[in-house]
Formats: sequence, C-alpha cells, structure tokens
Amino acid sequence: MADRSASRYRPATAGRARPWAVACIVFVVGEVALRLFWIAGGRWGYTACDRTDLVDPAGGCGADRVEALPFWTGWGAVGFGVALAVVVVCAVRFAGRSAATASWLAAALLLLVAFPLHLLFEIPAALTGRPSDWRDLAARLALVIGGVLFAGLANAAGPRHGPVTPGFHPVPRWTRLWAYVAVALPVVGWAVPHGLWVLGVPFGISASKLDDIQRNLSTQTGVAITLVPPLAGLLVLGLVQRWGQQFPRWVPGLRGRRVPPLLAVIPAGLVALALVTYGVLSVAVFVGQLRAGDLRWSDVWDGWAVTATLLVFLGWGVSLGITTTGYTLTTRPRQEQTADVSTSS
Repeated sequence: MADRSASRYRPATAGRARPWAVACIVFVVGEVALRLFWIAGGRWGYTACDRTDLVDPAGGCGADRVEALPFWTGWGAVGFGVALAVVVVCAVRFAGRSAATASWLAAALLLLVAFPLHLLFEIPAALTGRPSDWRDLAARLALVIGGVLFAGLANAAGPRHGPVTPGFHPVPRWTRLWAYVAVALPVVGWAVPHGLWVLGVPFGISASKLDDIQRNLSTQTGVAITLVPPLAGLLVLGLVQRWGQQFPRWVPGLRGRRVPPLLAVIPAGLVALALVTYGVLSVAVFVGQLRAGDLRWSDVWDGWAVTATLLVFLGWGVSLGITTTGYTLTTRPRQEQTADVSTSS
C-alpha cells in the first residue's frame, strides 16, 4: 500500500523538483569545473589566506605560489560534487522521503562547510575598509547559495502534505520565550561589551588587550561588528510575530499574503547551525588550550568577557534553533487524517 501511494505522488513531485534540480546541477558543475581548473594549475578564485591572519588578501596570500592543492580543495571537492550530482538525479528519478532526506543532508553539509557566521562579521568589516579576502567570501557565498538550492530541492522532492490553513497561527509559549533569549543574547553578550571596547572601556579584558583591539580595528569597523549581530538577532522576532507568517500591509503586492515558511526557516536554520558549530568548536579549542597548558586560568579571569563570548554564541545558536523548530511546527501544513470507519453487525 505504501509503495502504491508513493507512486501516485511521484510524477507530480518530480515535476516540482525538476527546476530545483537544474539549478543544483548548474551549481555542482560550476564548483567541479573550478576545482578541476585549480587541479590543472590555474589559481583564479583560489585563496591561501588564513581566516584570522590576512597577509596580502588582494593576492590571495600567495595563491599563485601554491603548487599542491589540499585534498579537500581539489580531488576531494570533485568527489563531493559527484556525490551531489547523484543526489540530484535521485531526487528527480525517485522523488520521495528518502530522496528528500538525502537532499536535506547535502544542504546541511554545504551550509556547514560554508561557515556563514564568518560572513556575518567579515562582510561588514570589509565594507568599512578592513582588508578582506574576496576569494574566500565569494566561495562561502557560493556554498551558501548551493545549500539553499539543495534545501529547495529537498522540499520539492519530499511528500506533499494537506492544504495550509490560511491566517496567523500563534506559536507556543515556549517558542516565544526562546525567541526572546535569542534576541537578548547578542545584545547583552556581544553588543554591550564590544560597544564598551570601542568606547575605550576595558570591560572584562585587560588594558593591553583593549589596546590591541583599538590598534587593529578602526572605529567604523568596530561599530559595524558591534551592531550587526544584535540587528540580525531582531529578525528572530519574525518567527513568533504575525509578520513572520503574513506579509505586512505596507509591503506592496504582497500585503496579507502568506510568507513561505522556507523563507524564514532556511536563513534561521543556517545561522543557528553556524552559531552552534562555532560555539562547540571554540569551546573545544578553549578546553584543549587549558589542558595543554597554553592557556592559564589567570589569563581566563583577566579576559573573562572574551571567554563568555564563546558561550554566548553557543547559547544564541541553541535558542535560535529551538525557536526555528517551534516556528516550523506551527507553520507546517496540517495533514488531513482519514480514519477508516468499520461497522460490525
């Protein structure tokens, strides 16, 4: 019976998935072609810059002098591209729950590799004049786009649900509470200390550390880095307010219409994944430095505000992820249940 019902929705589902599949294939072909170009010796778009130590970012930090590519930059990426192409073909030929799961996994991996949290800080810094590596930023943006495309493919290839009930659906109370936590954390845990550092107040850090910050960051860059996270955090309110489910009346052409859930879920889930990943990795590095003796507890107490930032990112990601889950459960289509009524004599 399950196979028979699956065969009924598969042709229509495959038709919905085909445009997304074409876009995903274009992305995969572009990425694989670029990696093959690097393997052949070309270096256009390639970067050898480290994330934190940008030396000659305009020239890719000596990218032209790199002879041997790292495995995952070259052949490893090509193999991953081939696997992505297989996922796309399966999503069209065998549309259903399994194909959708594989596409969601591909989207998550692409977004994880893109590490979009880096873009959240690097792009504002670059716009204010800080030397930045455009190759790295472009590569990450491309991976983010690829992740979004595969998420769209997963949504189109999955089984269909019942019709969506129009109107606003209030989210559960626990979702609203976690949303407030997700809004407050970047303000209290990031904007406040960074704002004080920009103003020259050594809040939670040593005076020497404050001198390093003010010497390496211009006022414009410091202000941009300080304001971006809390402003981005305010968007979380859309997951618990009416304007996150229905376009406001002042939006021309869309007023009152339903907001596609993926328009909110994909960016929120992407940021939550990046925040949790960054928080977990940062805490792991911090613990490793303590165990190896590279970091002393006295240094931690002297710069407790910097250490607390690691927990802020982790808590922000968890609270945003829980809020996104609540929004998804609230806005998902209500599948109509049909019960078999049996009569007995």
